[in-house]
Amino acid sequence: MENLLDFCLEYNDHHTLHDITVYSIWHPDVEKHPAQKSKVNHYRYINMNSYVAKVMKRLFKRLRKSDDYYHYSVEYFLQQSMRHACRQPYDVIIVENRPGFVLKLTGNTSARLVIHQENDYLNPQVRQYQQIYDATSRIINTSAYITRCVQAIAADDTKCRTVLNGIDTQRFYNAKPQSREQIGLKDDDFVLVFNGRLTPEKGVLELIQAIRLLSTIPNLKLLIIGASFYGHDKTPSPFIKSLEEETRAVRNKVLFTGYIDYTDIPSYLKMADISVLPSMWEEPFGLTIAEAMAAGLPLITTRCGGIPEICEGVATILERDHIVEHLATSILDLYHHPEKRERMSQASLERSKLFDKEIYAKNYFAAIE
Repeated sequence: MENLLDFCLEYNDHHTLHDITVYSIWHPDVEKHPAQKSKVNHYRYINMNSYVAKVMKRLFKRLRKSDDYYHYSVEYFLQQSMRHACRQPYDVIIVENRPGFVLKLTGNTSARLVIHQENDYLNPQVRQYQQIYDATSRIINTSAYITRCVQAIAADDTKCRTVLNGIDTQRFYNAKPQSREQIGLKDDDFVLVFNGRLTPEKGVLELIQAIRLLSTIPNLKLLIIGASFYGHDKTPSPFIKSLEEETRAVRNKVLFTGYIDYTDIPSYLKMADISVLPSMWEEPFGLTIAEAMAAGLPLITTRCGGIPEICEGVATILERDHIVEHLATSILDLYHHPEKRERMSQASLERSKLFDKEIYAKNYFAAIE
C-alpha cells in the first residue's frame, strides 16, 4: 500500500493535479523524507507509540463502542485522524483498504467518500456491507476479480472501477543480477526463484514438494526469498518449521535467503532462470507476478483471483488441482526448452510495461475524477 501511494504522490507532485493530505502513522524519520518538500502533497502524522499514545489507546479500548469495526488500535488511529480531517473542507476522502472506516466518517464530513482496496474486504459476507457500499461515491479495486466481489452487493453497480496495481518497472529493468557465488549458487545451476511471504496460501510448501519430485536433476536449485511476516519474524512459525522439515530430503537444492529488503529484490530476481509463484488462494492481484515479469523471467503460476489479469498469455498458468505434479511437469518443461524460456522472457518484459507506476497513478486519479 505504501509503495502504491508513493507512486500516486510522486505523480501528483510532478503534474500538480490535486491538493492532497495524507494521514499516516508517525515515524522518527518522517521529517527527513524528501516527500516533505512537495507543495501539493501534505502530511499529518499520528504518533501511535509514545507513552501518551499508549495510555490513550488503553483508555480508548476501555471506552470503545461495541460496533467498532476494527482492532482498537486501528480505530484509535481513525479517531485521531478524524479530529483534524473532518474539520477540513476536503472534496474527497480516500480510505485505503479499510472499508469499515466509512461507517464513522459518514455524517461527520461533507466530503465524498472513496474506498481503494487491495483485498476482498467488501462483499455480501462482510459486516455492514450494504451501509458501507451505500455511503461511498467510488470504490477502486485492485483487479477485476475484486470488483466482481464488490458487485455481488449490487447488480446495477456504477461505483466500482478497476485499477490494476503498478510497480517501479525501471527498478527491475535496470537492476544488475546478484552474484550467485555470494549466496552459494553456481553459474551452471538452473535457478528457480520464489519471492513472497512464507505463508500457506502462497504455495511455497507445494513448490518444495515439487522439487522433491525433481531431486534427480543435478543442477536444479530453488531460491526462496521471503519471511513469514514482512521481515518481522521473532521466532519460526509452525509453518516455517514444516518448510524446514520438508526440505530435509532436498537440502542441497533449496536455499532460504530470509527477509530481503525490497530495494534488493530486483537484483535477486535477475539472477534466476525462472520464477515460480504457485499461489493457493484467491490472490487479489499479486505484485510479485508483475515484478517477476519486469525482471524478464519466464513465469509459472496458478489460476486464481486476479493473477490471470496480470499474466494471461505470457506465463504458464496452472490449475490448483494436483498442483505438485503440475508444478514438477511445468518446471521440467522449461528446464529442457531454453528457446521457450527465451520467448516467455521477452513476453514477460513486454507485458510488464502495462504495470508501470506512471500508468497506475494516472489510472488511479482518473478513477477518482
